[in-house]
Amino acid sequence: MSVPPRINEGQSTIIPPLFNEKYYSWWKERMENFLMAEDYELWTIVKRGPLTPIKQNGQNKTVPKDSSEFVAEDFRMVEKNAKAKKILICGLGHDEYNCISASSNAKKIWNALQTSHEGTNQVKRSRIELIMWNYELFSVKEFELIQEMMTRFTIITN
Repeated sequence: MSVPPRINEGQSTIIPPLFNEKYYSWWKERMENFLMAEDYELWTIVKRGPLTPIKQNGQNKTVPKDSSEFVAEDFRMVEKNAKAKKILICGLGHDEYNCISASSNAKKIWNALQTSHEGTNQVKRSRIELIMWNYELFSVKEFELIQEMMTRFTIITN
């Protein structure tokens, strides 16, 4: 995981980490920790999706409640998603916000960012295969200095 070059000492525990379009894996890890520390249920909502108040209708089927039928517990459930969504949005710059602004819940925002910056599982597998292929082709030429070799390997993997 690459880390930004200059991290300010004593970063805030109140303000969510800001994603500046670089170092996504670093930001992702910090945002997970921030959400868990704020309220572990928020992290659960980001991973599993929002809690939706439901009721039994006349045909004994489970259906979502209309907001006019909400009780205090229902509002608490809905507010958890809104809070998780707010924290994620506050941690994004304007370019990233434009990519996720249409997302209706925190889970969709998280998934959109993950797909945008890490790719799908197929893309990840392809990247790993490419790195492994480059590693297998990697060899030290006779009389090549170790520093030159490391520079060549860094260029190949980036």
